[in-house]
Amino acid sequence: MGFDPDIAQTRFGYGLSPKVTGPADITDMVALLRAKEPEMPWFPLPSDAEMREKMLALLDARRKISKAEKGSDAQQALQEAFKTARRAAKQEGAKWIGATLARRVWSRDGLRERLVAFWNDHFSAPGKNVIYRYTEAAYVANAIRPHVNGRFEDMLIAAVLHPQMLHFLDQNTSVGPNSTIAKKRSEKNLGLNENLAREILELHTLGVGGGYTQKDVRQLAELLTGVTTIQKKGTAFLAKRAEPGAETVLGKEYGKRRARMADVHAVLRDLARHPDTARHITRKLAVHFVSETPDEDLLVSMGARYLETDGDLAEVMEAMLRHPAAWAAVGPGVGNFKQPELFVSSSLRALAVPKERFRDVKSQELERLLGTPLRTMGQPWRRPFGPDGFEEADSYWLTPQGMAARLQWALGVPAEVLEDLPDPRQFAETTLGPQMPGAVKFAAEAAESRREGIALVLMSPAFQRV
Repeated sequence: MGFDPDIAQTRFGYGLSPKVTGPADITDMVALLRAKEPEMPWFPLPSDAEMREKMLALLDARRKISKAEKGSDAQQALQEAFKTARRAAKQEGAKWIGATLARRVWSRDGLRERLVAFWNDHFSAPGKNVIYRYTEAAYVANAIRPHVNGRFEDMLIAAVLHPQMLHFLDQNTSVGPNSTIAKKRSEKNLGLNENLAREILELHTLGVGGGYTQKDVRQLAELLTGVTTIQKKGTAFLAKRAEPGAETVLGKEYGKRRARMADVHAVLRDLARHPDTARHITRKLAVHFVSETPDEDLLVSMGARYLETDGDLAEVMEAMLRHPAAWAAVGPGVGNFKQPELFVSSSLRALAVPKERFRDVKSQELERLLGTPLRTMGQPWRRPFGPDGFEEADSYWLTPQGMAARLQWALGVPAEVLEDLPDPRQFAETTLGPQMPGAVKFAAEAAESRREGIALVLMSPAFQRV
């Protein structure tokens, strides 16, 4: 089976839309992905510098509170100012989430948006405190999004060395046991921390079962010890924190007498080009987009292209798209059950929710329409339960509680985000395409209200699977 315009949008994008045309063929899909991302003034994304400035302002306000006289009028005034700043930051976060959803609904390049979400999950780094929760959007916008059509090694470097990841995996507490700083002081919270090194090997590159040992983890951790963050500048390499001497990772030596950031970049590029990384990354992509049990020939084709191009992700995706197995109709062993975030996003796209609705959304309203429902469905917005991201298996999402939450969302939210709901019969046709099952058509026609008809279409197996 070859290219199918409906599968192109549902399996490799955020679904069909009554207002946005999909790609014409595989060549069009690849061209859209390879092209420079078009400017979208309606859906802006934050810069690292912009978010760092806001974070520093919050940190400064919190420090002033701690220094003020306890219980004094001055301290109370500072606390009120901090609360106001936090509310503003929360609203800013809602704006970025709205921009993300708007791109999913209105972009013609649905594949790019799906890849941003996929790689964000692969490099999961949710903020662990109130400050870093506000910088998550900048992390995705600047470490993930620019690299989804480039080489994996560039995304790897940008993601794992981003302040968001360094804070999430406690890299700022890691110093070399024989470093200058370790010899000069003995702070209890400083020492060699292997978190970042372990996740780079186990999750980000070689994968569980990859050809590395605990010795490789420790040697990589020692090589990374100079990497830290400086609040006003972002990521930095401080030689006084670094373990002196060379380190050996997977049999190759990095660094000499003096550690450098260049050595960290070198080991990350080598890990990105490793055959185990090619197998891990291509299988994960195939599982996410095509099937829990992907076709072996598809995996071979994608893995070979990865190695031939030194991890060019656009080439890898083209290899997937040009393989017949990627276009097989939903059936046994083919087609995944939508994760909650994909279900909600594709529903909003099918409804063609107006741009203004995303731009003007308030944080409390977004929590009610998106945050609380996604948590009930089992997938809090970009907050997986560990560094390994969310589960891919259908069985994890096909639960009574999860399906009940989807139904509640489908019955309530569409009427809140649209002034007028579409006719269920027309909605079923534009949402499911020519292959709409007869049972769904009958249900849409027999629905007692537009609200119920829309919910029936969104809850149908034809919409829930891609």
